[in-house]
Amino acid sequence: MASRQAWARWAVALAAAVLLAAPGCSSSQTAKKEASIAPSGSKAEPPKEVNLDLGGGVMMKLVLIPAGKFMMGEGKDQHEVTISKPFYVGVTEVTQAQYEAVMGTNPSHFKGATNPVETVSWNDATEFCKKLSEKTRQAVRLPTEAEWEYACRAGTTSRFSFGDEDSALGDYAWHDDNSDRTTHPVGQKRPNAWGLYDMHGNVEEWCADWYGDYPKGAVTDPQGPASGTNRVLRGGAWFFWPGCRSADRGNGSPDHGGGPDCGFRAVASVSAPGL
Repeated sequence: MASRQAWARWAVALAAAVLLAAPGCSSSQTAKKEASIAPSGSKAEPPKEVNLDLGGGVMMKLVLIPAGKFMMGEGKDQHEVTISKPFYVGVTEVTQAQYEAVMGTNPSHFKGATNPVETVSWNDATEFCKKLSEKTRQAVRLPTEAEWEYACRAGTTSRFSFGDEDSALGDYAWHDDNSDRTTHPVGQKRPNAWGLYDMHGNVEEWCADWYGDYPKGAVTDPQGPASGTNRVLRGGAWFFWPGCRSADRGNGSPDHGGGPDCGFRAVASVSAPGL
């Protein structure tokens, strides 16, 4: 009996060895196959960038911004903010071609398909995000003011995302000294460390928040005041100097058509379908 049991064990071992030696049946390949069908306990990492199809051959590229902490504002208003979740943000301001693909109109004063859309109100910007969400089945919206400054700073604590020197601003932004008093095609200047263009110039950008005083002390994912009169505008513009700092704030009436200096940038949630 013992000899027959030993023979059986030897036969099983031999069969296994032959199977593993066969082409395409290495132990590493077997492990890979098992891993591919095994249930995963952790959520897959989101892609570093996504491209939204706006129709008519028009696309919008967004990059992933990681969660983290930063010091928001400047001077006595500076306070610690935690951004608890990663999010996607457009690498450029929304262009006139992108706006027209979604809205069917182009209100801009300075015409150019790749120039930022401008002369848009906060209401116009949020309506664009709503229609783009419906079109792409992604949760597209305006950034909160905290998300905007966090993305603009890109891990820096200096006046600008590239440092403190005004003399370098022209490499990163269209502003009063180099714009020839007009907007310019997006993405022509240097990006910040997270790959975002024109954060310090070209057009100001609407944010989701009502304009008001900052909260006191450390906060997580602030949404701004519950109510107000004006909405937040961030970033510099083609006629600004030197009001293009990472912490610089502006505001405007949400139903006012803005002016040729008012545009916006889109944000998408990582948890949205398809992202």
